[in-house]
This record gives sequence, structure tokens and C-alpha cells, in this order.
Amino acid sequence: MSWEIVIGLETHAQLSTASKMFSGSSTAFGAAPNTQASAVDIALPGVLPVANRGAVERAIRLGLAVGGTINRRSVFARKNYFYPDLPKGYQISQYELPIVQGGTISILTKAGEKSVRLTRAHLEEDAGKSLHEDFQGMTGIDLNRAGTPLLEIVSEPEMRSAEEAVAYAKTLHSLVRWIGICDGNMQEGSFRCDANVSVRRPGAPLGTRAEIKNLNSFRFLERAIEFEVKRQIEILEGGGKITQETRLYDPDRDETRSMRTKEDAQDYRYFPDPDLLPLEVSDEWIEEIRAKLPELPEAKRKEFINLGISPAQANLLTSSFQIANYASLMFGGANKTNAPVFANWISGPLSSKLNEANLDISETQVSAGQLRRLADRVEDGTLSGKMAKEVFDAMWAGEGTADEIIEKRGLKQISDTGTIEKIVDEVLAANAKQVEDYRAGKDKAFNSLVGQVMKATKGKANPAQVNEILKRKLAS
Repeated sequence: MSWEIVIGLETHAQLSTASKMFSGSSTAFGAAPNTQASAVDIALPGVLPVANRGAVERAIRLGLAVGGTINRRSVFARKNYFYPDLPKGYQISQYELPIVQGGTISILTKAGEKSVRLTRAHLEEDAGKSLHEDFQGMTGIDLNRAGTPLLEIVSEPEMRSAEEAVAYAKTLHSLVRWIGICDGNMQEGSFRCDANVSVRRPGAPLGTRAEIKNLNSFRFLERAIEFEVKRQIEILEGGGKITQETRLYDPDRDETRSMRTKEDAQDYRYFPDPDLLPLEVSDEWIEEIRAKLPELPEAKRKEFINLGISPAQANLLTSSFQIANYASLMFGGANKTNAPVFANWISGPLSSKLNEANLDISETQVSAGQLRRLADRVEDGTLSGKMAKEVFDAMWAGEGTADEIIEKRGLKQISDTGTIEKIVDEVLAANAKQVEDYRAGKDKAFNSLVGQVMKATKGKANPAQVNEILKRKLAS
């Protein structure tokens, strides 16, 4: 009998504010340890927290983008636990009344589209960081992150494979950057996922879950889930039981291992924070935020699909606001015939160059208008595909526009039928043996003749015309 995988994700997005959730301390990454932890962040006696308006605004932005309910009244609570990097002995979070409830994230996998429901998104502060390296067997504590504003986005347990979980995480990662609430830097810990994983027989109640903490790459998320699913199935099929626990993923060994038993909500003794009033937001403020939201990725993706671009490629072109904006500029006035061609230039040569140079599309050497002009030169027969690649490389190197490079290098494609026919006749006359082989049914001889024509024209002849003229003459 088969097993069904059940996955829910809890994602922590660090909000892109300059100061912390409840203090004016800086959130800049990379400062010397313990230089950005104020009296409020470590809860010295007599200090009082004040909620960061910018963080609240970003939470509302996310809620509107996913179609969730923005609670006009939400409450900050104290989540009590004791850990060396938690200086207060509690974390300020939201529990019973979060700022955002519900909403959906649409994902695309090989199986097609799927909507994953969100349970909630709530504001909270981050803890500090325990450092286990270079301390001669001891642990160092850096409290710079303590108090950093986070939005924890919790999904329903509706994903059924590691592929779906990665698609969800990537889509959410794109969305938080698109709407400008998080920089999405996974290496710096700005976007990290906890995966709740369980297995069950189809139709059975939910199984006991294990939570895999702090997965900060999509590859690690996928590998951790795959290992954990295999581990749980082997235990259950061996007659054992799954323990509810928190686990860590070790990428060096490609395995998850136990960290601690998993606490339930009552273990944290949540109660409303007595130092913080309930958070109240007005309808007017929500509408102000709604009016400033950009066109969302899902709407842009549908726009691209309507231009004839495949769903998978439209997904790629909407993976960031900058890529989508570049594509929109290039597609201006495009139809279902040439929009897919333009899209191939973005996802192919341009993406390749950006990846090689480790650049963002905002740093590209070739503007959308310049790339459109190059693609047009292929469409109107001025350039062959091979020539166009040469021109693109020259454009990237800063040699000028497509037309300037074509003129300077003498790369204009030969499309005059009379000129091509004359060259074809010369090639056929000089290669009687290959002509004979082709007529005897040896198809490879045809490719050789095409190559001879292209060589004679230094690659400038229109390949489609060469093929058509050769076939006609060989058949006569």
C-alpha cells in the first residue's frame, strides 16, 4: 500500500525595515557582534517596546497580495522559552490574533497549477544567534539579530511532495521581493523555511509530524524533505512510531537529525504582552497600502501566457519584478508569434550572460529595447540565428547596437534568392559525389551540401532559403 506525503511550511521573511521590530536599532547585516543590540532588544529593566509602523505596513502588503484577511485588531503575545540567544526569556510574537489570516499562493509544478492555502501571517521579532566556531569548545552569543522584524507565513499542510514544497517556497520568495517587503537573501538568513513533514496512508488521519528547522536554500529544503519522508516510512513499515520532534538538516551527510522534542503551543505559555497595546489598523490605511501595490506576479504571468508564452516560461519571467519589467518592455506591442521568440532571448542568451557574470537583470549590459532590436533582425531575415549570437556577444561587450555591429562586421544575411541559387549551383557542380549519394538515399549528404553552401557564403546565407533551394534543385 502506498504512502501519502503531507507537508506544511512555516516561512520567516525578514522585513526590509531599517530598524528593529520594537526598537530603533539598526537591522544592517554584517556588523560586529553585539553592536546593534539596544536596551529594548535585550529587555533591560525599565525599557518599553514600540511597534515598528513600517513592519506593520509590510505585513499588510503581504496580506493584500495573497488575498488574506487583514485583522483590524491584532495582539502581540509573549512566547516563553529559555535559550542562550533569547535574552528576554521570551519572544514577542502574535498567537491568537495575528495581523493576517488566510490567503492563497498559486504554484506551478510538472503536474500543473495548484493553490496552497495560508493559515496566517504574523509579526514577531527574531532571536539572537549562537556561534559555535572559533571559541575553543565554547559557544558565543551575538545579539545583533535580536529584535529584527520577521513575518512568519504559515501554510496549510496541503503540499504532497518535495517538488510542491520547493515550488511554494520559490513562489513566496519571489512574491515577498516583488512587493518589496523582504530582500529574500537566503545566505544572510532573510528568508528561511521550517518544514513540517509527515506521512500517512491515503485517506487516513494526519500522521505525527517532524519539523525541520531553518532551511535556507531550496536545494536543502528538497533534500531534507526527501530524506525525512524516507526515514518516516522506514520506521512505520518496520513497526515503529514517529516521535513529534524538531530536527535539523545536515547537508554534509544529507540527513536530518533530532534536535529536541517538539513543543506544543501550551508549552510556550503564550499570553498578551502587557507592554504592548493591541495593534489596530484603519480601513483608510489598508486602502492606502492597496493603492501602492504593484501589479502582482499572478496577473503578470497570465498576461504573458495570453501572449503565447508557455506557463513554465511565464513563471520564469515573473520570478522577480525586475525580470518581469524587462520582459514587459521587450514585449511592448508583441503578438503571439514573436512574444515567445523574445522570451527565448531573455531566458536563453541573456540569462546565461547574467549568470556567468553573477549579475542581476537590473545590471544587464543589453537593454530590453536593444535586445528587441536584435530579435527583430532575426525575424526580418537580416541575421541568421548563428550570426545573432555573435552580435549579442558583441553587444554585451559594449561594441554598440545590433545595427551598428551588423554594419561594422558585415554580418548582414544573404536573402537574395538569385545570389543563393548561383552559389548552390556552384556547390552542386563541385560536389557531384555528394549529389549522387543524396539521390541514392543517403540523407547525410544533404547536410554536407548545406554546410558547403554556408561555408561559401561565410555563414551569411539564409539557412531556410538554402534548404529550400537545395531540395528543389536536387529533386529536378
